[in-house]
Amino acid sequence: MKKLLLIFLLFSSLISQAQIVGKVTDTNGEPLPYVNIYLQNSYVGTTTNDDGNYTLNVSENAEYQVAFQFLGFKTLIKTIAPTTFPFILNVSLEEESTSLDEVVVNTSEDPAYRIIRETIAQRKENLEKLSEYTADFYSRGLWKVKDVPEKIMGQEVGDFDGTLDSTRTGIIYLSETISEIAFQKPDKFTEKIIASKVSGNDNGFSFNSAQSANISFYENTVELNAALVSPIANNAFSYYNYKLDGVFYEGPKLINKIKVIPKRPNDRVWQGFIYIVENDWQLYGTELATTGAAIQVPFVNNLLVKQNYKFDAKNKFWVKISQTIDFGFGLLGMKGEGGFIAVYSNYNFKPQFTKKSFTNEVLSFKPEANKKDSLFWKGSRPVPLTDEELKDYIKKDSLQVLRHSKSYLDSIDAKSNKPRILSLLTGYSFKNSFEKWSVGYEGPLTKINFNTVQGWNGKAGLTYSKWYDDNRTNTLSAAIRADYGIAEDRLRFTAGILRNFNWKDKLRLSLAGGSKVNQFNDAEPISPLINTVATLFFERNYMKLYELNYGRIGYSQEIFNGLHLYAVTGYENRKPLFNNTDYVTIPFDNVSYTSNNPLAPNDFKNAAFTEHNIVKSKVRARINFAQKYFSNPDMKLNISDTKFPELNISIENGTAITESKYDYTQFELSLKQSLSFGNKGQLNYNLKSGAFANGDGISFIDFKHFNGNQTRVGTSANYTDVFNLMPYFDFSTNKGYFEGHLEHDFRGWILGKIPGINQLNLNLVAGAHFLSTEERKPYSEFSVGIDNLGFGKFRLLRVDYVRSYYNGGSDGAFIFGLKFLDMFGL
Repeated sequence: MKKLLLIFLLFSSLISQAQIVGKVTDTNGEPLPYVNIYLQNSYVGTTTNDDGNYTLNVSENAEYQVAFQFLGFKTLIKTIAPTTFPFILNVSLEEESTSLDEVVVNTSEDPAYRIIRETIAQRKENLEKLSEYTADFYSRGLWKVKDVPEKIMGQEVGDFDGTLDSTRTGIIYLSETISEIAFQKPDKFTEKIIASKVSGNDNGFSFNSAQSANISFYENTVELNAALVSPIANNAFSYYNYKLDGVFYEGPKLINKIKVIPKRPNDRVWQGFIYIVENDWQLYGTELATTGAAIQVPFVNNLLVKQNYKFDAKNKFWVKISQTIDFGFGLLGMKGEGGFIAVYSNYNFKPQFTKKSFTNEVLSFKPEANKKDSLFWKGSRPVPLTDEELKDYIKKDSLQVLRHSKSYLDSIDAKSNKPRILSLLTGYSFKNSFEKWSVGYEGPLTKINFNTVQGWNGKAGLTYSKWYDDNRTNTLSAAIRADYGIAEDRLRFTAGILRNFNWKDKLRLSLAGGSKVNQFNDAEPISPLINTVATLFFERNYMKLYELNYGRIGYSQEIFNGLHLYAVTGYENRKPLFNNTDYVTIPFDNVSYTSNNPLAPNDFKNAAFTEHNIVKSKVRARINFAQKYFSNPDMKLNISDTKFPELNISIENGTAITESKYDYTQFELSLKQSLSFGNKGQLNYNLKSGAFANGDGISFIDFKHFNGNQTRVGTSANYTDVFNLMPYFDFSTNKGYFEGHLEHDFRGWILGKIPGINQLNLNLVAGAHFLSTEERKPYSEFSVGIDNLGFGKFRLLRVDYVRSYYNGGSDGAFIFGLKFLDMFGL
């Protein structure tokens, strides 16, 4: 009686319409989460939450047949005729007793293989049945951390703005959306979010997207960072073994429960159970798990996908009505878990689509979508909040006003604004959150490097940031930085200011100027850290520098969807520099430093150019064909699309102030794309072609320089913009050129099949690179490598063997990839 009273009091305050409410448990009284509850012969339904509670909205006093469906338990149908609301309906579900008595077992083959073959044969037809539809969609996402350390790598973690309790545990993300979705094969999709709620942020927009949550095992592969092979894919028998675990009935339908067993556990595969309807050869449900190693997200420990389907009597097929994704994670001593629940309802499989039904805007928000009050959510969310989620909303919503108050923000700032012992070396920041500004000091400790022009050198700076809205879409930032080299005994300053007006068309204006040392190749292919190590320990001073005194103004904006324009113009004074030190930590008898002249490494007296002044301008248009995007009232977020390549068109012009021989114009086209081949990996290519007009007498600085690499260390995530064995300046040109890079990451498709090696979760990578210029014979490289190397959860290493071919000769070497340098800007 007390339980009934408690449930009545809990839900009576939530009623905005007629509701059936209750709790679903097993026969031992334990709550059952994510049980599907729906009215027979309709798409009116809901799902229990983690506590087993549910709310089912109905329209009127009538007789209802309420179905309770949960994988592993017998489906229960209750007939009720409520006269008052809320109507309380608690039920207890019995575990399904699967049996093999009705199955004729062939000793040579498990019956599961026959079922899987029939389902694979029906796969395309099943996909066709879902070729177009509209539906209502609800999602809720939650991330929870526990045992969070107070410090990570010596840095204070804090309490996540009051989220963590005394045990360093708490919910760090809780969000809900209610939306209307539409789909038409092969890939037309749109979602209009009606309501969005983010715990602790009444101005927040959730991006719990129905498209990103859509997991279809009828497809050959399921994309979750990596492409995982579906247990009913065309090639599934190459990846899985199967065992019929039992059968049971859903009404007159026989349901086969099949155990999915990976042949190679570390392959891109699933394991668990799928439920297939006999004769229909359609999915009744899934309970499939994978690992962080399989999806190549090392901090994820495990990931479980559960799906439930119901029979649509009108259309004669089984339709997904709910899906949950649960995962655990851990990194740097921090552990946690999370999950996303999705509920589909009100399907229409015969929509009247027009040409205007689908646009490039795949996700948008209706006006005031993030302003819905608690009464709306209480009456609209199909899955009730758990006690923990309800407390999180109450706690964070009550703190929200406080968190915007001056006294609270000042108290938080006072704590973080305290300087530390090493602040003078590492840096310091001071923030005024209420006034929305901060200033910072960049310490020199992490910016100390060595080169033969400056010797030991370091950088320090002051920064200022101002934001005009809570989401920081309208910002102003400024910085002034100093760079001093001991051997050169020269102090240089640079300064810049950037105004970012919005995140809708991304209008930005910038102003910068000063004096600095610059690499001859503006792309800066040589990392200062790598150059420091190569110089001091191997006596290889590859970095070549000149002095640049400049003033520039820049502009960028997305003119319309898919066309982004960048422009910069400015004055430049270029001065040659020379080596000022021959210091080396470990000298080599047969090796010595080269000069700072990239054209004459043994000429220490003459420079590669003479001092000159020039006005330099560049305009670049970036075109993303059929650009898909998300939008909300504050921002527009473009989505990468593998269907079409990205095209860049640029024109660079130099107008000399003193000597006309430095005048030039350079044109360049580039095309790049990332193509997915499912479980067979990902192909990336990058093609560039360009030419100069009036470029015969220009400065070597303005030549087209190609990203070479003589350090034998790779610093990028992939090698589609670098030649790993090519000297830095041997192929620089002021004529026409073409370069092409091709790299395929097999993502375990090959190495995952080799016994023993497949335990290491490594990726085979193959690449080809080609360069042609008017003056020289073509240069090419071919490579084969191993990616995803590392220790435990840290997989940021790569090793490649590269072979180069030029003018009849060939050379080979190993390249050691340190991807974390690119990640941390080193």
